[in-house]
Amino acid sequence: MTERPDADGRPLKVLYVDDDPMNLRVVQEILGAFGHLGAMANSGEEALERLSIEAFDIMLIDIHMPVMSGVEVVRFLRTSGGRQCDIPTIALTADVYSRRPAEYLALGFNDFVSKPILVADLMSAIKRSIKAQPQTLRWAG
Repeated sequence: MTERPDADGRPLKVLYVDDDPMNLRVVQEILGAFGHLGAMANSGEEALERLSIEAFDIMLIDIHMPVMSGVEVVRFLRTSGGRQCDIPTIALTADVYSRRPAEYLALGFNDFVSKPILVADLMSAIKRSIKAQPQTLRWAG
């Protein structure tokens, strides 16, 4: 049996944000295989709207999206003082050259996973982000 990444054995409610429908589907399948509840958003604006009306355990967000990037979403969340301003958030991106993984920590992310997403890397990052103290970025990819 696969170990669940949460601290108390319950399924996690995960918000996954990406403007690519195929990426949304892949993550949805991975989360479902581990018994987690995945909710999808296809833009930064939609993610912020969902976070304002629904509680999530963690957010996975693509860095490069039109209109509002993942970095802008996290910056807004962390400075908003809203009820989910401290939601554990994992940066997901295929662009592993423009920023070093530690830079994502400085931007307000809890972890980083490169695309294409490997199941083990994603689940490890989720586990670290849920269990660890704030600000625990590690390279996963």
